[in-house]
Order: sequence, then C-alpha cells, then structure tokens
Amino acid sequence: MPLTIRPFADGDLDTLVALSLRAFAPVHASLEQVLGDTGGYRQMHPDWRAGQRETVETVCREHPTWVAEVDGTLAGYVSAQLDREPGLGEIVIIAVDPAHQGQDVGSALTSHALTWLTDHGMTVAMVETGGDPGHAPARRLYESEGFVLLPIARYFRRL
Repeated sequence: MPLTIRPFADGDLDTLVALSLRAFAPVHASLEQVLGDTGGYRQMHPDWRAGQRETVETVCREHPTWVAEVDGTLAGYVSAQLDREPGLGEIVIIAVDPAHQGQDVGSALTSHALTWLTDHGMTVAMVETGGDPGHAPARRLYESEGFVLLPIARYFRRL
C-alpha cells in the first residue's frame, strides 16, 4: 500500500467532498443521537451534508491542505493554519475515507501537518474534536500522536 502525501489541487475538491461525506456520516449520526431534539441537533445541522460541502470548500480555499493517496486513490486530507502570535498552529480539519481507516493514513496526515507547523515556527499544535462516540476514532488518533486532552464542557439546548 504505497501512501503518498501531496498538496491539494483544485481537481481534488469534488472527491474530497464525497470522502468527507462518507467520513463524517457516523459522526453526525452520533451527534444526532447524543443531542437529539432537546439538544437542537436538527436546528444546528438542518442539512449537514450541505454544511460539510461548504466547510470542505472553504477550508481547501483558505488553508494549506494536503491529500493522502493510497495506490493512486484519494484516501484522506488534512488542512492546517498558523497563528504566529502565540506560536500556535492548528489542524483545522482531517478526514480519512472509511475504506482507508485503520491503515495509518490519519497518522501520516497528522505527522505531515505537524511537520509543516514546526517548519513554520509553531511551538504548540492544537486540534479539536467532539467528545461523543462518533468522534472516538479521532480522539484515539490525536492521543496516539501525543496530543493532550483539555476537557471543555459545551452544553446545548433547543429554544
């Protein structure tokens, strides 16, 4: 399984959107189950697929983004950003196609982004994810890459 990481190209966008929809479907199912109607899931995400498309398009346009290819197939992507003041770099989004999860694609993408952040003078890296069951694979990845969890309580209620 030859894995390569290269910069995002405009022609990758539709494939990355489709990949994101597959990768984030279990996350949104989990969020809907956790938040339900009382927590306002449907009000916040009336059409999560359209929102995901917009997020991917925006992130790829506004932030450095790299894609992972496995045997010539797009398997995932990662975007990062710099915040020079405190030396803080952030992994903005990372997604791995479900067909390639568990094959170290996420680790390779994370490592690539962390190297880029380091090369640009960042001394601390941050990544955010949810605490719900759908985000458990992401939490395992980040912890395996040496990130330390800072619990933050965020509550939702439908009005």
